[in-house]
Parts: sequence; C-alpha cells; structure tokens
Amino acid sequence: MKPRLVEKLAALRDNLNCGHFILADAKDADMAWGVASPGHAYPPRQGDPGAAAGAALRQRSMAEFREQIREIVRQGAVDIMLASAATMDVLAHREQIFDASDVTPAVRVNDATDVWLPRGGVYRESPSRPFASCYLEEVQFGNLHGRTTMQQAHEAFAKFGRFVRASGEHLDEPVVNLGLYSATFNNCLESDLATLAAFREFRAYAQKRKFRYFLEVFAPNVKNAVAEEQIPAFVNDSICRMLAGVPLNSRPEFLKVPYFGPEALEELVAYDTSMLVGVLGGSSGTSFDAFTLLAEAKKHGARVALFGRKIKDAEHPLSFVALLRRVADGEIGPQEAVRAYHGELAKHNVPPRRSLEDDLQLTATELSYAR
Repeated sequence: MKPRLVEKLAALRDNLNCGHFILADAKDADMAWGVASPGHAYPPRQGDPGAAAGAALRQRSMAEFREQIREIVRQGAVDIMLASAATMDVLAHREQIFDASDVTPAVRVNDATDVWLPRGGVYRESPSRPFASCYLEEVQFGNLHGRTTMQQAHEAFAKFGRFVRASGEHLDEPVVNLGLYSATFNNCLESDLATLAAFREFRAYAQKRKFRYFLEVFAPNVKNAVAEEQIPAFVNDSICRMLAGVPLNSRPEFLKVPYFGPEALEELVAYDTSMLVGVLGGSSGTSFDAFTLLAEAKKHGARVALFGRKIKDAEHPLSFVALLRRVADGEIGPQEAVRAYHGELAKHNVPPRRSLEDDLQLTATELSYAR
C-alpha cells in the first residue's frame, strides 16, 4: 500500500478522531454489469438521440472508462482506486500508472453470485454463493508465476519506452497488494456456510501471500431473508460474529457496509474500535445525496467511504471527486458542495443533468432523517 494510506490507517487505529478520512473510488463495475459497466457518456455527442434534451444515451467503452480512472489517479484526491483484475492488469501492471502516484491500487478479488448482473440474468434471486474469477498472484504480479518476469519487463520497455521493475531487486515486489473481498449473508444455512468457508480459505491464502484486503458485507440479496427492520442488526451481528474467529493479524484493513442510518453505524463503530468502519456509496441519486451520505457517515463514526456509481455517473467526475474530498476533510458541508459543484460545471461548460434546485434535494431514503 502507498505511504499515504498506510499512514492514515495507522493514525485512525491509534485515534479514530485524528481527523483523517479515507476516500476510495470503485471502478470495478465490470465484475457485475457487463457492457453497461462503464455507464453513459456525458455530455452526449453531437447527433446522439436525445442530445438536445441533455440525455446521456451513448454507452461508454472500457477504453473511455479506463481513461476516467487515469484522470482520477493523476488528480490524487482519492486514497484508493478499486478496479477489476483486467483493468488493473492494463493500468497497474502494463502502464504502471500508480508508480508515480500516492493513490493505492486495489482489485476486487472475489465475485460472488449476488454481483452477477447480466441483462436477463436471475442470479440475484438466489442466495449468494461464493466465487472468485482471479488469482491473488495475478492481482499482485499480473501472472500466475507470482513475480514480474524479465520478459514482462522487456515487453513493457518495448511498449512504453522505459524499463520499470526490470532490475532484479524489484522483481519480487507485488505491484498491487490490496483487494476487496465481498460477503453476503442471507439467513440461509447452506449459502451462508459456503460464504464463511470461502472467506476462511481466502484469508489463509491472503496471509500466505502477504496480501492485504478490506471486507465488504452487503445486505441480504434475497427478499424476505430477514425482516426489513432487522436487516441492519442482522448485518452488524453477521460481521461481528464472522470476525470473532479471525486473529487480529488476519483481520481486514477496514470494513465497508451499506449505510443503514446513524444508529446501526454507531453500534458497529462502538462494538470494536479496532475495526475501522466504512460505508459504500450506493446508487447514483442527486449530488446532495452523495455529499450528505459522506458527511452523515463521518459524523456517526465512519472513517472510510467508497463511491462508485456516484462518481462514474457524475457530469464532471474530477470536480465531483475534488468536492467529495473537501466534504470528507470537513472543509465544506453538503449544500455548499452542491453549489460549488454546479459552479465547476459552469466553469467547464458542462450542462448539469439537474437544475441546482433539483440537485439540492435529498432523495435517498436512508438519509431522510438528515434534514
């Protein structure tokens, strides 16, 4: 991991109120959606259907999606950039864009069935089952040999005009050494047992590989698995019970959970202060939704936030990320951030999807209390 992230994690473990906040961008949607993963291009190209009405109908390509990642890494406002193994093979192993950056690269290291979302698919209607497409050696070194080979170094020189990690002293250092591991519990003995067994195998191998990870736990993906009002408690209890059997040296660097409101978050944060708790960004919504979620989660004890769709679908992702950083660091509040964001859109001559008045509306139901 990069020094900035290492230092923030150490400071937060020593004092949760030290002032640090870890911000991550999730660009791993291709592990779930397929062709729809990169989102729609914005603003639409001249001549695109609906362009006059401000619609963003053209699907981005993966090349465009990865260019957005390069821009955000160069900007440096996020602490972690999360992507799929395929994307990190391009950006971290082949292009080596993180070598000169203080942004830590990370890879989603498992893709359980509850994130399988192809068009026409019905996988999410069944309780989540564990699965992983990639191998940790591929994440770390770009191949199953578990090291960067001289041949790869020379291939990098041929393509990019420079030797990187070509000397022997660097050959055995992992390029990517942080991953997201995801688990979903559905109150179903068979699937939950399989989920826990797969996690036990993963962390044993991760420790052998000296690979670090953070843990994401979703709400049940099956309807009526748990009474709706009990879902936050069910998720909290599942996490605490799950990690009770894990020694401290095999624990995740931090947790990532849905934001169920202040009571559930405060309960989890207070339970064991050695577990750093973070929240996931959820669906797109308004800009005010995103900035309010970040501010409220921080207020109630979260010290990490990972945004995916909210950044991907923003009209101007770089400006949006810069303002997320300022909200995370306590420099401005959510309403001020929305107004500043619309000012940035005007500066860059990018038409907003919503009027300022509409973008200042709170639409996320889990944030309704924040008025």
